[in-house]
Amino acid sequence: MSTQPLSVAVIGAGMAGRSHAAAYRNATTVFGLGLPPVRLAAVADANLALAEDAARRYGFEHALPSWEAVAADPTIDAVSIVVGNALHRPIAEALVAAGKHVLCEKPLAGSLADARAMVELERSAETVTAVGYTYRRNPAVAAIRQDAQAGEIGDLTLFSGRYWCDYACDPRGPLSWRFKGPKGSGALGDIGSHVIDTAEFVAGGPIVAVSGAALSTQIDKRPLPLGAVVGHGAAPVSDEVGEVENEDTATFTARFASGLVGTFSVSRTAFGLPNGLAFDLVGVGGRAGFDQHRPAEYLFDDAQPGSRSRGARQVIVGSEHPYFHGGYPMEAAGNGLGNTEHFTYQARAFLDQVAGTPEPLPACASFADALRTMEVIAAVVRSAESAGAAVTVPSV
Repeated sequence: MSTQPLSVAVIGAGMAGRSHAAAYRNATTVFGLGLPPVRLAAVADANLALAEDAARRYGFEHALPSWEAVAADPTIDAVSIVVGNALHRPIAEALVAAGKHVLCEKPLAGSLADARAMVELERSAETVTAVGYTYRRNPAVAAIRQDAQAGEIGDLTLFSGRYWCDYACDPRGPLSWRFKGPKGSGALGDIGSHVIDTAEFVAGGPIVAVSGAALSTQIDKRPLPLGAVVGHGAAPVSDEVGEVENEDTATFTARFASGLVGTFSVSRTAFGLPNGLAFDLVGVGGRAGFDQHRPAEYLFDDAQPGSRSRGARQVIVGSEHPYFHGGYPMEAAGNGLGNTEHFTYQARAFLDQVAGTPEPLPACASFADALRTMEVIAAVVRSAESAGAAVTVPSV
């Protein structure tokens, strides 16, 4: 175990940025002892007061007013990028040029051109580059992947996934950056990227074509904010309104390389569903299902010869499932699980990659993985623009 600390920073002090900050603080408390000490160096945000608050809460040494200050600090080794999508590419390029390891939030970039440039950057980088798909770290989701790969539900026949959220239901919600940008950068980019990645993760293969896509915007105008908007939070607004440029809702079907078919729907205007990622994975010999509103369990049903009580059963995650043993303070089934743990396990995996820790957790998604998700989203947009026509997803 190295005694030389790994120095980390977070760029962005909003909702997801704080999740990264908390995760780095907790990363050395989970799993093995091989990770070097972690120095919590800095939180940076253009809203310095927000950075100062996050730094204080999570024990970081400094609050900085810009991402450039992080890139210029030679003592910082690894950085999370947790800001607006359009800023991902220039920040990642500057950090890699400065010799820093990068964990970038999803979606990878604000445009396909920027995402492709970031993959080229990854190919030439001598540092670790990774993308934050936190649902891969949920023990139930990882267990379903293992069950599917082990053939416990037979040949796969259907994936049905949705990500329904209600953060954009209020028409008086401010016109933040989330509502600006081309089609595909709204609900598809924000939450659809998660369910697409989850589908490929549990089904074990890429999506190669989409069809039947439809995009819609339920609230086409929103008031302009009078100040900074943090995360999905409310903010003072003016009487002046602006146009919502991207989609609130999207639906499509997909075909995987294996021949598996999938149905998808995403919405940020789904009333009463604060964080409704859910899916069913069906095979000829069984099925499995997950709902993020019940994150410490999953449903499982398989062939039970001679059983008089066939049907889905509730499986509570515990120490026999991925991530639970060594990753949870009270290692007893039924004690709950949430996004905080997902971010902690992700941070630990990223830092294991940086440090070359023996027997690391599964590696984080790469820039190339995240580009594939964006290629799927772009194909969905093209399908919607062509009255639902089938569109092939380019290989990455």
